[in-house]
Amino acid sequence: MGSSVASRNWVYGHRQGISLRGFLRQCASVLALSVLLGSVSLAQKPEPPTPGRVGIDEKLGEQIPLDLRLVDERGQSVSLRQLIDKPTVLTLNYFRCPGICTPMLTNLAATLNKIIDIEPGKDFQVLTVSFDSRDTPQIAAGKRENYLKLLKRPFPPAAWRFLTGDNASTRALADAVGFELKKQGEDYMHPGAIVVLSPEGRVTRYMYGITFLPSDLQMAVGEASKGLVRPTISKALAFCYSYDPEGRTYVFNITRLAGSIFMLAAGVFVAVLVFKGRRRAM
Repeated sequence: MGSSVASRNWVYGHRQGISLRGFLRQCASVLALSVLLGSVSLAQKPEPPTPGRVGIDEKLGEQIPLDLRLVDERGQSVSLRQLIDKPTVLTLNYFRCPGICTPMLTNLAATLNKIIDIEPGKDFQVLTVSFDSRDTPQIAAGKRENYLKLLKRPFPPAAWRFLTGDNASTRALADAVGFELKKQGEDYMHPGAIVVLSPEGRVTRYMYGITFLPSDLQMAVGEASKGLVRPTISKALAFCYSYDPEGRTYVFNITRLAGSIFMLAAGVFVAVLVFKGRRRAM
């Protein structure tokens, strides 16, 4: 039915002196407008208003507060000064995270398996700190055990610590490295990135995303050992997870991607129609 209507419209347009090219342009305009309106309506799905922003405010070269105290997997209070004495890969997560935390830590473990030129516990260490005060040392110990099982190379347990703390302490650490997050419902919206620290506790490098190249991480650790601060080359910090207030989970945010794909498809479709119209006119 749609094709017959289009045919009648073309015939009517032709009789009224409208060229095939003009008709195709009108169709393309309608199509593009429809796609644009559709993608905009999808992108405007309301989310609960919360203060603050989510992202990374880089603090390259700045000192983190080493006197901050956190709680280790055994429930013991420890200061960052006690823990940081070598290049340190710092990750900020929370252990109930339904979004990017698990794949990020899993991919970090896979990357650590491929770094064979530096020795964990001697040349570097990893600290994973939960910013959710509801996470307990028992939960941290369980998470640590799970991720250590993913490591297929010799990796002393002391080289990857899982720490918890109260809101004031973990937020102070997050602020010190420019890690900006916000609470939404019972969960958090936060960026995916790791921070590399020098043995003195200075921020030397940021690595964005949830996957990391072994060569990049090894280089970052080597630079941190010398106290070298390096600017971030790739700052692509895409947020693929948005909070779903009804399902109370983070879901893949496809609206922006879909809108872009639809617009690209519409452009290709229009180009094909115009090209065919020109050939018929010749």
